Amino acid sequence: MAINILMPALSPTMTEGTVARWLKKEGDMVQSGDVIAEIETDKATMEVEAADEGILGKILIPEGTGHVAVKTPIAILVEEGEDVPDAPASEAKAEPEKKAEAKDEKPAPIEISSFDPDKKPAAAEKDKGERIFISPLARRIAKEHGVDIASLTGTGPNGRILRRDVEKAKEQKPASTSAASAAPAAGHVEHVKHSGMRKVIARRLTESKTQVPHFYVSVDIELDALLALRSRLNKALEAEGCKISVNDMMIKAVALALKKLPGLNVQFTETEMLHFEDVDISMAVSVPDGLVTPVIRQADRKSLKEISQEARSLATRARDGKLSPEDYQGGTFSISNMGMFGVKDFAAIINPPQAAILAIASGEKRPVVRDGELAVATVMTATLSVDHRAVDGALGAQWLNTLRDLVQNPYSLVL
Repeated sequence: MAINILMPALSPTMTEGTVARWLKKEGDMVQSGDVIAEIETDKATMEVEAADEGILGKILIPEGTGHVAVKTPIAILVEEGEDVPDAPASEAKAEPEKKAEAKDEKPAPIEISSFDPDKKPAAAEKDKGERIFISPLARRIAKEHGVDIASLTGTGPNGRILRRDVEKAKEQKPASTSAASAAPAAGHVEHVKHSGMRKVIARRLTESKTQVPHFYVSVDIELDALLALRSRLNKALEAEGCKISVNDMMIKAVALALKKLPGLNVQFTETEMLHFEDVDISMAVSVPDGLVTPVIRQADRKSLKEISQEARSLATRARDGKLSPEDYQGGTFSISNMGMFGVKDFAAIINPPQAAILAIASGEKRPVVRDGELAVATVMTATLSVDHRAVDGALGAQWLNTLRDLVQNPYSLVL
C-alpha cells in the first residue's frame, strides 16, 4: 500500500520548510531509519529519517522547493512491485461506494468543469465540458498568480498539470506595467528571494519593535581587570587547548547579575508574568543568511571553561546549519556582541518573548577620572534594551550597575 512521506514538523513552531536535498532517488530501496532528505527550516538544516520501509516510488516536491507546509506529502513510498500512484496516497485512495458509482473515472485528479468560475474560456476544446486534470497545489498557485489553467499543457501522467507547469507559465508571464515602471532605468539589479530564515527574522523583529514598548539604558564599563584575568586564565588553560573570550566572560557576568536581580529574567504575557529560576542565555550568532540565538543553559552554574567550550560548539553548529531545535529554544535573556567589529555602541531589538537583551560594543582606550585624576582605561559601552511592560526603568538601571560591578571586579566569575 502506498504511503505518503510528509513534511515533518521539526520544531513546535515550524509551519513550513524547504526541501533542501534528496538523499534518495526515485526507485531506491528505503529502510526504516534511513536518512532520505534534508529539510531547511528558518534556523537550521536537518536530516529526515524514513519511518517505514519500501521503495521511494515518487518524489512529489523537488529539491529547492520552499514554503512547503508541514504535513504536506513530499514523496510516496510503495511496496516492491506495487504501482506508483500519480497523486499522494490520500488522493489516490477512493471510497468503495464512490468507485461503484463511477467505475471508469480516476478519482485522483482534481476536476474543473467548464463552469468553474476560476476557469477562463481560453481553449475552445476545454470549453465543451472537457475536464482539466490538475494537482491541488498547481491549482492554488495558478489562482494566486492569475495563471490561466485552461491554456496550460500538463507534463504529468496522462497530461496532468503539475506545479512545474504553472511555475513555467508564471515565469513567462509578462511583467505588469507598474512593475516595469518601478524598475531602475539602467544598471543591473539582482533579485534574491527571501529565505525562510530572513522572513522569520523580518516578521519577529517587526512584531517586537512595533508591539513591545522598548526602553534603553546604557553604561560604560572598564575592562582592564577583566582582560587581565582573562589573560591569566588562558595561560593556565593553554595546555588544554581552551581559550576563554571576553564574550564568554560577559555571558557568565550577565548570568550572575540575573541571579542577583532576577526581575529581568522574566517574560510578560497578557495574563501573568513568568519568572524563571534557570538563567538560560541566548547568544546571537551571525550566519550567512541572518542571525540565530543558540542557548547556554544554566549559565550561572557553569564555569568559564564550560561556557567557552559550549559557546564555541554552538556557534560552529549554527554556522554549519546543524543546530537542533533544543539548541535555540527557551532562552530567558539575550546577548548581542558586536565588539569584534569595532562598534562603539548600539541598541539591540528584544528577542520575543524575552524581556531584555544586552548589546555589547567594543572595548577601546578612553580617558577616565579616578580619585580626581585623569587616567586611561579600556572602556566598553553596554546598552540594555528592556520590555517596559515587564521591567521598570529603575530596575533596568540597577541591573546594569550590578553587571558593571561584576565585570570591573571579575574574580567573582571564577569563584
